[in-house]
Amino acid sequence: MSRPAELPVSPAHGISVVVPVYQGETTLPALVDEILALAPERLTPDGHLRRITEILLVHDNGPDASDAVIRDLEARHELVRGVWLSRNFGQHAATLAGMASTGGDWIATIDEDGQHDPAYLDSMLDTAMREQAALVYAKPTNAAPHGPFRNAASKGAKIVLRTVMGGGDASQFQSYRLVLGDVGRSVSAYAGSGVYLDVAIGWITRRITTSPVELREEGGRQSGYSLRKLLSHFWKMVLTSGTRGLRLVSVLGIALAAVGLLFALYVVISAVAGTQLAAGWSSTIVVVLLSSGAILFSLGVVAEYVGVAVNMAMGRPSYLIVSDPGRGPLGRRRPHDS
Repeated sequence: MSRPAELPVSPAHGISVVVPVYQGETTLPALVDEILALAPERLTPDGHLRRITEILLVHDNGPDASDAVIRDLEARHELVRGVWLSRNFGQHAATLAGMASTGGDWIATIDEDGQHDPAYLDSMLDTAMREQAALVYAKPTNAAPHGPFRNAASKGAKIVLRTVMGGGDASQFQSYRLVLGDVGRSVSAYAGSGVYLDVAIGWITRRITTSPVELREEGGRQSGYSLRKLLSHFWKMVLTSGTRGLRLVSVLGIALAAVGLLFALYVVISAVAGTQLAAGWSSTIVVVLLSSGAILFSLGVVAEYVGVAVNMAMGRPSYLIVSDPGRGPLGRRRPHDS
């Protein structure tokens, strides 16, 4: 009796962990220890073999001694590698630099402050494979440890971006994410200066989902985000979310012109009906409305052309070639999946 053929075993999913570092002097050692404890090859709850292949600490030139900590961790642990930026560029630029330096099948991005528990990487990978997603955002099951004002402002900003500016489902955006390595490295290659990272990823994939996580406290350190930086962060989201904002100018111009025409019609009807209107007032209002509408519509058309140039300057790609999505991320499924 012949033995049944054994099912082929897929190679382990290699995960590169990217940590942008600005004020990580006190929190980095504990975070790296947590990640290293999870690094060896293991099975996820859904049966996917995975291992952490590298930990990239991107030094963004913060005000503390994070650089010395990175050098020490790099010297003591083979998996740890420092990525050194020439100056402070901000969290998104540092994350892109880390992504560009990776070699794993997947890229996980984790904050330096300890609020992201790396133990959730297994469930995030399971979610990606189960839903054939190229990007998995952590979905907090508890309120972020930033205080009620900042949490409310963040939620409101994402609602504005989604409903007014058409920036996709910005409510999903989180700095704790698991993204296909090819997608992450492609984004880091073409994204221009000042591009909001999550918007740029949304340009090339719609296979996006979330996975529940519980956020932790921020390791007792003060947030590096001032009100000015938070407003700048929001404005970057607005400017890179597309040209819908430009089209609103055209729509407003058309609306004002329509109001001007309606008011002109009202003036004509009133004159026929014998209604007395203030001399000069009606014609002035009609001229102002029609002129304002024409000017705003013209600005909107010009802005659309500017928007095309802006998309090119930001590096928005015309296309990106990927593997067959029907085969799942990396073209892999578990042997017993149909």
